[in-house]
Amino acid sequence: MEYIITTDKVNLFYGESQALKDISIDFLPNTVTALIGPSGCGKSTYLRLFNRMNDLIDNVKITGDITVEGENIYQKDTNIVELRRKVGMVFQKPNPFPKSIFENVAYGLRVNGVNDMSTLKEKVEFSLKQAALWDEVKDKLKKSAFELSGGQQQRLCIARALAIEPSIILMDEPASALDPISTAKIEELIYELKSKYTIVIVTHNLQQAGRVSDYTAFFYLGELIEKGVTKELFINPKNIKTQNYITGRFG
Repeated sequence: MEYIITTDKVNLFYGESQALKDISIDFLPNTVTALIGPSGCGKSTYLRLFNRMNDLIDNVKITGDITVEGENIYQKDTNIVELRRKVGMVFQKPNPFPKSIFENVAYGLRVNGVNDMSTLKEKVEFSLKQAALWDEVKDKLKKSAFELSGGQQQRLCIARALAIEPSIILMDEPASALDPISTAKIEELIYELKSKYTIVIVTHNLQQAGRVSDYTAFFYLGELIEKGVTKELFINPKNIKTQNYITGRFG
């Protein structure tokens, strides 16, 4: 099977400081891969490589090869707008726009030139259904997104990412700011979405990684220590550092 994302010997520097060291991971389509490790270990930096979000930071230097759907995304002629359409992103804290629920989901479609109202309505409804939010908001689409609860806002942000039909969804600790019930809904959603999307999730929560992911990669001090099938990595880690992290000896 062909990989949807590949990274080969990737290094990333912020000025003189090296944040990622020789990272090589490949991602299969329609899987969930969890990136785990203590704070500051490089997992969010690594995640942001796939939609070139690190480009927004001054003084960043990246070496190595990164491909998405077979294309090297760090070539000079890469269309970054098109890349970010293919690679959706959901952040740690819900960040709805100061617009209506409907316009939050329609935003990316409008940016991409879709203005036909019947098409917008259809795609907004479909995206909200995929994000398991439609039944809760279908009667208040014109209301402000800020009237929703935190968990609903995060599912709205997921719907917004889905509306432009990406093939990959990046999630940077999508449930860390949420209560346990909302977290369970997001986890359920991740499980359902992988039939259509490839998902890469950064999480501090080892139980969450165990529940939602097919594969797990453990980062420590900018290095990839171990990657494998989640169940195997959690039950029988090959590296002592992975074992110590998973058993709570540090973190």
